[in-house]
Amino acid sequence: MSTGKIAAQCSHATLACYKTLLNSNPAFLRQWERSGQTKIALKCYSEEELLTLQAQAQSLNLCARSVQDAGRTQIAAGSRTVLGIAGPGKLVNMVTGKLRLL
Repeated sequence: MSTGKIAAQCSHATLACYKTLLNSNPAFLRQWERSGQTKIALKCYSEEELLTLQAQAQSLNLCARSVQDAGRTQIAAGSRTVLGIAGPGKLVNMVTGKLRLL
C-alpha cells in the first residue's frame, strides 16, 4: 500500500474503535481523549497474522476492529488492511509488544 493508502486505512481503524467505544466503554474513551489520544502504528506481515492479533486482543476484552478494503484503488475488495486495538496500554502491549514500528 502507498503511504496515503496506509494513512487512510489507519484512520478507518481509529474511527471504528472510537465508534465502538462510544457505546461500549465511554469512560475509557473519555480518558483516552483527555490523555492525548495516543495512537501507535505497528506492522505485521500478513492478513493471517492480523487476524491472530485481533483474536488475541478480543480474548483480553480489548476493542479490536479490522478494516476490510472496498477495493476501489490498490487493494482487492474485502482484503483486511489494518487492525485498530484500543484499551489499557498494558493489555494492548501484551498483544502488540513484539511488533515493529511502521
